[in-house]
Amino acid sequence: MDWLHDIFQKSPESALFLSLAAGYLIGQINFGKFQLGGVGGSLIAAVVVSQAGVQIDNGVKSVMFAVFIYAVGYDSGPQFFNSINRKTLREIAMAVFLAVTALLSVIVCAKVFGLNKGLAAGLAGGALTQSAIIGTAGDAIARLGLPADQTKALQADVAIAYAVTYVFGSLGAIIICVNILPKFMGQSLKEASIEAEKALAGGAAGPGPGQISALPALVGRAYRVANGGAAGRTVADIEVDDQDLITVERIRRAGRALEPRPDITLETGDIVLVVGRREVMVSAAAHIGEEVADTDGISVVMQKRQGVFTKRGMNHTTIAAVRARVDRDMRHGVYIHDIARAGQPLPVLPQTRLEHGDVITFYGSPQDTKRAVDAAGYELPYTDKTDFIYMGVGIVLGLLIGLVVVDVGGVPLTLGSGGGCLLAGLLFGWLRGKHPMYGVMPPAASQLLKDFGLAAFVAVVGLNSGLQAVVTVKQSGLTIFLLGVFVTLFPLLLTMLFGRYVLRYDNAALLAGALTGSRSANPAFGGVLDKAESAVPTVPFAITYALANVLLTLLGPLVVGLV
Repeated sequence: MDWLHDIFQKSPESALFLSLAAGYLIGQINFGKFQLGGVGGSLIAAVVVSQAGVQIDNGVKSVMFAVFIYAVGYDSGPQFFNSINRKTLREIAMAVFLAVTALLSVIVCAKVFGLNKGLAAGLAGGALTQSAIIGTAGDAIARLGLPADQTKALQADVAIAYAVTYVFGSLGAIIICVNILPKFMGQSLKEASIEAEKALAGGAAGPGPGQISALPALVGRAYRVANGGAAGRTVADIEVDDQDLITVERIRRAGRALEPRPDITLETGDIVLVVGRREVMVSAAAHIGEEVADTDGISVVMQKRQGVFTKRGMNHTTIAAVRARVDRDMRHGVYIHDIARAGQPLPVLPQTRLEHGDVITFYGSPQDTKRAVDAAGYELPYTDKTDFIYMGVGIVLGLLIGLVVVDVGGVPLTLGSGGGCLLAGLLFGWLRGKHPMYGVMPPAASQLLKDFGLAAFVAVVGLNSGLQAVVTVKQSGLTIFLLGVFVTLFPLLLTMLFGRYVLRYDNAALLAGALTGSRSANPAFGGVLDKAESAVPTVPFAITYALANVLLTLLGPLVVGLV
């Protein structure tokens, strides 16, 4: 052990990266359908490595957490502010209700069982699987003005309680949302999703599970115009008859290519290239002519182009309503391939509501998709360069906000650097959505900041507090674990009842999506999607998840201030 201690003294950063490597390896181990994950694994690995005796400068911890929490806010900003409106009151109420019941549960447990501020905050972080609480609570503890050794001990307790309660925090959310909720509602998640899709589609059933991946939603076909078919009809007539769900992209007549203008009249023997939705194309041959394999001279390159939806006056508008309000020439030849909100896919159905910040993938010819992207908002830039000026200013603003301390009834309350950077990230992410020429941060860069920032922060906490952690676990590990079970299950069950009987959720898939988002429970949401075999639960999840990332993170300083 001495030789390892000597290495870590000379190169403490090697202990950090060893903890990350071992932690992510541990995090990949399957316990049934459950995985500890890289963050939880890194904490455990760091505690083990710390037994060799190693200390990492706290400045590293502060920097890692600042970039992590800023990136979280930056990604959630557009959806967070868009979620605050009358049409999402149910989702707002659910996220707030769970956060409040969770806070009260932690405070009651702390008072009844005599937990200190560190253990109470760690209980909240682990039982609610909100890793960011470790940082916001630790920062709040550092600002209490306590002696250095007492501050360090309380911060160590945060990490200890988090590690003891985190595993069941993830597992308990899966049990409630994936197993208990459908039985409580008397409806399987798959059945509920099919029912919701029918409602969104105006009564028509959507494609069956797996159909999109097996059979493309958008296809191109070549037909030979026949008498009794499309001969004598104009291009506009054919497209309007099929409700603009198909588009004539190319015409070949006697070996010559013709521009498919709306007023062009088709003649017998013309070869036409038609692009559209598969369900409409199946019947197209009946009123055009026979399908042919000869496509020489009429092939066209189609393109997928991503755009961020920011159209004024159309926020919270359904796809069907947008379609009705857009001029036919503007929407001609353009199809919605898919929609994503906060990184999660949404069902492409007529009654799906579009929100500012949604990423829409358009399908069509290059000129058609460019026109659609410009009309919808702005094209999602394909760049790998981060705007560090924008990011740096945002983090500085967040750190300055974190210095503000408000005295409430003799209790000093502060967001700390973590809460400040979170709020700054939300604001700068929202501004980026409104003004896309500033603040580029590619998704891959943002994900790296979140993954590496949080894992490195947690590893430093584990390395600096690991020796004390072993002592505390021996003294009160079982008690903390059982309290974690309570704080995991009680707010979830209470919120489920609140959603069903007060907010009037009558669809199991929608309630499960809203509930998992309110707890920011990603593993549970993955289980919900797996059982639902549909993207329907994503609609309420995206709203409550954005809110929960803020509300649950702020529990850290609140617990520290109130316990």
